[in-house]
Amino acid sequence: MRISPDQLAQHLARGLKPLYTVFGDEPLLSLEASDTIRAKARADGYVEREVLTAETGFKWSQLAMAANSQSLFASQKLLEIRIPNGKPGVEGGAALQAFCANLPADTVTLIYLPEIDWRAQKAGWFETLDRSGVTVESKAVSRKALPQWLAARLKAQGQDVDAEALTFVAERVEGNLMAAFQEVQKLALLFPPGPISFEQIREAVLDVARYDVFNLGEAMIEGDAVRLTRMLDGLKGEGAAPPMALWAVAEEIRAIGRVLDGTAAGRPLNQLWREARVWGAAHQSLMQQNLRRFTAQQVVQGLRHAAAIDRMVKGLAKGDVWDELLQLMMRFARAKTPSPALRA
Repeated sequence: MRISPDQLAQHLARGLKPLYTVFGDEPLLSLEASDTIRAKARADGYVEREVLTAETGFKWSQLAMAANSQSLFASQKLLEIRIPNGKPGVEGGAALQAFCANLPADTVTLIYLPEIDWRAQKAGWFETLDRSGVTVESKAVSRKALPQWLAARLKAQGQDVDAEALTFVAERVEGNLMAAFQEVQKLALLFPPGPISFEQIREAVLDVARYDVFNLGEAMIEGDAVRLTRMLDGLKGEGAAPPMALWAVAEEIRAIGRVLDGTAAGRPLNQLWREARVWGAAHQSLMQQNLRRFTAQQVVQGLRHAAAIDRMVKGLAKGDVWDELLQLMMRFARAKTPSPALRA
């Protein structure tokens, strides 16, 4: 059974299950889910805790030994298995499958994994974990969903913030959910339960956004000119390398071109994502929603512009690289309002 972190508390209220697997691309939510399971286990009498970390050199025979060992101090045990790289290997996969086939009595097992891509999720060992217990998947909170996430966290601590203030906080912590979590905690310390004004929020919240060049492409597709300007200013201020930023933008333009060519040939989108290197459901959905705004001519002109910027980066032409990067992205941000999304 697979659930989200938001469903975990309700699930645990009905009682613990013998096996939990926590994974996902949002570390904060995974850590919180793991802590919630540990707390429930302690409350239910699972006072002994054994931790196995499958790092380089780990012997998977230890898992069978841990499952079969009898405790001298407690009748119930919490067994944690951490796989930092998310790749147990052939031996580890077989050991996990054998473990699931005969789960130890009086034991709650918590398996902690990082983000697992779709290929790994189809591996026999992961499907066995998914089928044999409860899987908690911690998906990243999208930029659009972040204000709602913040509102729920603030409500849980008895505070209420209007939509404008929530958007302000979300923009300040863009791409950094841990920073958002810290800001929510800070507001709990600074203000009592009840409404918090925008002015109070603005004074209290720091600009802790951490921009990533690999988010530039998605921002360009979305077409928010204000966000694009803010992101490029942030990257420039953080000392990001212009060649890397240019590469990320050019790759996104090439992806648009590949998808446009494929759809023009009558090929379905779900076959084009891999060829166009459009990875992740959120990225694919954004591309699908906005694809009708773009044309093959835009792509050609955009790539020519990118080539000109490349010459500036190499010192072969004069110009402000960051300003030209913004102008390049604006070629796509200024496109017309999107038509209804294409069908996959």
